[in-house]
Amino acid sequence: MIIQLFTVRIVLNTLGVVDYGINNVVGGIVAMFSFLSNTMASASQRFFSYEIGKNDLVKLKNTFSLTITIYIIIAIIVFILAESVGLWFLNKHMTIPSERVVAANFVYQFSILSFIVTILTIPYNASITAHENMKIYAYVSIVEVVLKLIIVAFLVYFTFDKLKLYSILMFGVTLIISLSYKIVSSRLYKECRFNLYWNKKMFSEIMSYSGWNLLGVLSGIIKNQGINILLNIFFGPIVNAARGIAYQINSVVNQFVINFFKSIEPQIIKYYAVENKNKMLSLVFQGSKISYFLLLFITLPVLFETEFILTIWLQKIPEYVIIFTRLVILTSLLDSLSYSLTTAALATGKIKMYQIVVGGILLFNLPVSYLLLKVGFGPEITMIIAFGISFIALFIRILMLNKMVGLNILNYLKDVLLKVLFTSFLITLLPSIFYLTMGQGFLRLSIVLFSCFTMGFIFIYFVGLTFNERNYINELFKNKFVLKSVK
Repeated sequence: MIIQLFTVRIVLNTLGVVDYGINNVVGGIVAMFSFLSNTMASASQRFFSYEIGKNDLVKLKNTFSLTITIYIIIAIIVFILAESVGLWFLNKHMTIPSERVVAANFVYQFSILSFIVTILTIPYNASITAHENMKIYAYVSIVEVVLKLIIVAFLVYFTFDKLKLYSILMFGVTLIISLSYKIVSSRLYKECRFNLYWNKKMFSEIMSYSGWNLLGVLSGIIKNQGINILLNIFFGPIVNAARGIAYQINSVVNQFVINFFKSIEPQIIKYYAVENKNKMLSLVFQGSKISYFLLLFITLPVLFETEFILTIWLQKIPEYVIIFTRLVILTSLLDSLSYSLTTAALATGKIKMYQIVVGGILLFNLPVSYLLLKVGFGPEITMIIAFGISFIALFIRILMLNKMVGLNILNYLKDVLLKVLFTSFLITLLPSIFYLTMGQGFLRLSIVLFSCFTMGFIFIYFVGLTFNERNYINELFKNKFVLKSVK
C-alpha cells in the first residue's frame, strides 16, 4: 500500500496531469472490453471451487482445459474489437490534445497487449484462489509493487517520451506477473495442464452461467470506465486525472479487503457444493461485516483528513480530487457489504434473474449521469449517483438472496447492517470532535489518526463482533503470539 501510494505521486508528477489523465482514460477503453474476461474469471472461480468441493479431479482437469480454450477465443474477440471499434472511438470521440494523439495510440496498443496477456492467465489465477493458496498472492503482490517502484526510477531518469515509456514498462510488469502465476500454478496443481478438450454440455453450462453473469460484470464496467469516458467527453483529461487519482487511492486501500475476501470466497462456494447452507450463510454474514470493518478501519482517517493527506502526498492537488476521493471511498464501503452476497448468489449457478435485476439497476449509472451532466451538474454528480444506486442494489441483493439461498432478511439487517452502522457512528464521534475543533495541520492529523484507530479497535471488537467472533480472535492471538513467546 505504501509503495503504491508513493508510485502514484511520482508517476503523476513525472507524467503531468494531462498525460496522467490520458493514460487513465485510454486504459479505460481497453478495460471496457474486460467485461468478457471478468465474466469468465468469475465463472472459472465458481466451477473450480465447486469441483474441488465435490473432490472430482477428473472433471476439474477437464473444466480447466475447456476454460483455457474459451479464453483463447475471447482473446481473439477482444483483439478484433479493440483494434476496430475501440481504435475508432479513441481517435474520433475522445478529448485528447492534438500533440498527444500519437502517444495516446501508443498507450492504447500496449494496453491491449497487457489485457490479452492477463486474459490468458486468468484460469491459472482462478485455480490458485480456488485452492485457497493465499500465500502465493502475498508473494507475487510484493514482487509486483517492487517492479512498479523500479518503473518510477526509469520514468525519472530516462528522457524518452514519459507516457510511452510508462506504457511499455507497465506491459513488462503485467507479462512478468502473469507468467509467474502460470508457472507456479502449473507446478502446484495437477489440473493446471492444458490438453485440448471439448465437451458440448460443459461448454454450454459454463457459457450459460457466464452469459447471465455478463450483465452484472458489464454493469460494473459501465459504472467505472463508462463514467470515466463520459467525464472525458464533458470535461477533458484533467478531470480524468482527478478521478484516476481518487480511484488509485481507493484501489490501494480496497485491495487489502479484496485480498481478505479472496480467502473466504472459495469456502462459500464449497459449502454450497456440499449443501451445507448454514455454514455458507454464516460465512456470508461474517464476510459482509468484516469486509466493511477492515475497509472502515483503513479509510476513516483518509475520509476525515483527505485534503491535508493529499497536500502532503501530491503537494499540488488537482481540482475535484478531494471530493472524488471521499465519494469513491464511501461507495466502496457500501459495496464491501455486497461481496459475500454476490458470491453466495453466484455459487448457486442459477443467476439469470439475479443478474437481470441487480445488473439492470447498476446499468442506470450511465444514462442518469449523462442526463445530469447534460443539464449542467458538475463531475462529482456521477459519484453521488453511483453511491445511491449501490445503496439500492445492496437491498435488492438481500431480498433476492432470501429467495435463492434462504438468507434471513431480518437477521442480516440486525446482525450486519445495523451493527456496522451503529459501530461506525460510535467510532466517528471522537475523531469528529477533534476534526471540527482543531485547525488543519500535523497535530490534528496525528490526533485524528490515533483516535480513529483506537476507537476503531475498541468499538469493532466490543460492539461490531459477536461473542464467538471475539473468542476466536482471542484464541488466534493466544496461539500465534502468547505460545510463541513462551517457547
